[in-house]
Amino acid sequence: MEGKKYDKGKPMFALIPPLAELEVAKVLTYGAEKYAPDNWRYVNDHFSRYLSAARRHINMVQLGETHDPETDMHHYAHAICCLMFLLEIELEKRR
Repeated sequence: MEGKKYDKGKPMFALIPPLAELEVAKVLTYGAEKYAPDNWRYVNDHFSRYLSAARRHINMVQLGETHDPETDMHHYAHAICCLMFLLEIELEKRR
C-alpha cells in the first residue's frame, strides 16, 4: 500500500538552501540574544534603518570583507535578515 500526501500547490520549503538557512538562523539567534526575540518588529523607522543595514552588509562584501567583525557571521546572512524583516513587515500590512 502506498501512502498519500496532498501537497500539490503548496510551498516547497525543501528548496530553501539549507546552509544559507542555517546562517540566517544563526544571525537571528545572535540578535535575539543581544536584544530580544522579535525586537526588530519594534524598531522605529524600520524601512530606512533595515534597508541601510542590508546595504551596509552588502557593501562590505563588495569591499572584500565577507564576515561581520562583531559576529564573525557572513555579511550576506545579516543582509538577508534585514531584508526578511522588511518583507515580513510589508506582508503583515497586507493581511
